[in-house]
Amino acid sequence: MNEQALTDTPRTPDPEDGTRPDVGVGPWQGPWPEGDHYDPELLTEGDRRNVADRYRYWRREAIVADLDTRRHPFHVAVENWEHDFNIGSVVRTANAFGAEAVHIVGRRRWNRRGAMVTDRYQHVHHHPDTAALVSWAAERDLPLIGIDNLPGAVPLETYALPRSCVLVFGQEGPGLSAEVREVCRAVLSIAQFGSTRSINAGAAAAIAMHAWVRAHVFGQHP
Repeated sequence: MNEQALTDTPRTPDPEDGTRPDVGVGPWQGPWPEGDHYDPELLTEGDRRNVADRYRYWRREAIVADLDTRRHPFHVAVENWEHDFNIGSVVRTANAFGAEAVHIVGRRRWNRRGAMVTDRYQHVHHHPDTAALVSWAAERDLPLIGIDNLPGAVPLETYALPRSCVLVFGQEGPGLSAEVREVCRAVLSIAQFGSTRSINAGAAAAIAMHAWVRAHVFGQHP
């Protein structure tokens, strides 16, 4: 890809006029690149998506296929009994950290706004109840690791996360359900030093996923 093609289009000179600056890249300049992974429409009109530079002008299916060759062997599961608004943020973070898949447990519908369309590139599965998730994980020998600041929970900072596992998160407020706590190999807490009892579920998910990346991508085990 040439440098000209990767140059962002001019941004709005006066941000006070209420208009939003252009993002991404404009139409491809010069002879078109070869390869089935390129999208003719994006090459013609420009690529304004929130994707990494390496995926500029790629078809969505091609991006997913490439990600599938590089995803990490951890999964993320989120309980969804009351339409938790944090699920979209969890999906977006799972995409950023290269999670194998996200699993929605409970209600099928979830608020996608926070995902910022990353759910188009991230595998998202639905399980109607906890038993279905447990069965799915058992078939693949994947331990469930709960994340919640509960009495008796083990500090995430000192726990050796398995390479292949499912990180399970509860809903904002109530946290992990009693049913899920009973089937987890371990329940881990995140160290906090302020006055609040717990942090946002989306933030907790990001911290836990980053802990997995530090341990298994960078080798920084506790």
